[in-house]
Amino acid sequence: MKSLGTMEFSLTQSTLEETCLFEDLPLSKITLKALKKAGYQQATPIQAAVIPEVLSDQDVVGQAQTGTGKTAAFLLPILERFANNEEKTKDPKALVLVPTRELADQVMQEAIKLSTGKSFRIAVLCGGRPIGRQIRQLQSGVELVVGTPGRVMDHLRRGTLQCRHLGMVVLDEADRMLDIGFRPDIETILKKCPQSRQTVLLSATVPPEVERLAHNYMRDPVMCQVSTQKEVSADTIDQYYVSVQPNRKFDLLVHLLNEEQPEQAIVFCHTKRDTDRIAKELKSKVSKVAGMHGDLPQRARDRILKKFRTGQVRCLVATDVIGRGIDISGISHVINYSIPEFCDDYVHRVGRTGRMGKSGTAYTFVSRDQGHLLTQIEKRINKLLEPAQFDGFETNPDSVDRSPRKKSRRPRRTRAHDSGSTSPRKKNRPPRSSRSGGSGKPSTSPNPRSESSKSEGSPSNNGNFSPSNGKPKRSKRKYRRAL
Repeated sequence: MKSLGTMEFSLTQSTLEETCLFEDLPLSKITLKALKKAGYQQATPIQAAVIPEVLSDQDVVGQAQTGTGKTAAFLLPILERFANNEEKTKDPKALVLVPTRELADQVMQEAIKLSTGKSFRIAVLCGGRPIGRQIRQLQSGVELVVGTPGRVMDHLRRGTLQCRHLGMVVLDEADRMLDIGFRPDIETILKKCPQSRQTVLLSATVPPEVERLAHNYMRDPVMCQVSTQKEVSADTIDQYYVSVQPNRKFDLLVHLLNEEQPEQAIVFCHTKRDTDRIAKELKSKVSKVAGMHGDLPQRARDRILKKFRTGQVRCLVATDVIGRGIDISGISHVINYSIPEFCDDYVHRVGRTGRMGKSGTAYTFVSRDQGHLLTQIEKRINKLLEPAQFDGFETNPDSVDRSPRKKSRRPRRTRAHDSGSTSPRKKNRPPRSSRSGGSGKPSTSPNPRSESSKSEGSPSNNGNFSPSNGKPKRSKRKYRRAL
């Protein structure tokens, strides 16, 4: 295992642009039969590039656009190596780390579908669910564990999850896990795994943080890259922006949904409060609407996502909790009600549509002062978004201010005890010498006020001194600031 040090990190690149048949890959007849039953005929470029490398026991970093089948790219090798395992140990043989509970459930469902005809047990370790049931699953024995880093760490501390027999660790949506602060947990988990393990890392983007993680915890990884850093959004997605005033965004949303009549749509918002408000107001305008964010109980999130998968919910208003890895084939439209502040979040949001070669449409609402965010997104995806206009909401696209924003610097707040400084709220404050009795020397009292005012202890001190001990009372404003 390598460490950063002074070594230069480099990846062997493997690119593959055309699809191939699963029969051309080194897969068993049982796996091919399960693939045929699941309706999979051809391997996508990322699957054709990753599967042979993983089956040859090579560490792999896979980068591809969202919706290109990265989940099957690591599940098929896991099933080939660890299904029908004759070892007597009950410890898991493979571990898959994912950023969200919803993605963990999706990986489990995909594994069940692809393991038809094989003896293969799976445990999902996620927060928000009874830990007792998870412990019983682990005690009875499993081949694959799929979980979020936080709950996996919980089981490691309890001693209910053993990593000593792990043969493969997969980091799915690695960039997202690092974005939301899972780096310490991921590193701790990897350190507890055997050094002889195989490590597979898959992501739509490979920023420097992901490269450093691969450099530290992978052995001479092969880079299977079927999309460049600039080509991060699928060509099957028609992407538009709509210039709109903030106070007309909701009316535009209702008009867009009624005019476009999407098969299914996700409306992305910044905050949980906006999500609840928009979902509530939209239910009176459009049928089959639901809202979803991270503060909802896990059962409620599972119920809403199930209804969305089955088509009982047509429009889902959500935060970025659903912006990664969720694969629902019926999503025809993605609407960024709130433009994302980070370019990679845009990539993953619009990646919920146009998956596996299907066409999709993405709209982003942009106000006049958000042009710089739009420009950053266009640079990231290496594509210009087309302006779109709707009847009754016509605006000039050129009105969007695309000039870069400079970070405003707050003026330095001076402190009363700084040498030669005065309070900004009391510019005509007398010098310290006059406040200490005119001696020209600082007062020896810990109280910055004069001795005479200290001894008075009367209401004329505006409530700042107590008559009993002369100590200053803390004003409510200063007390809140201290908290």
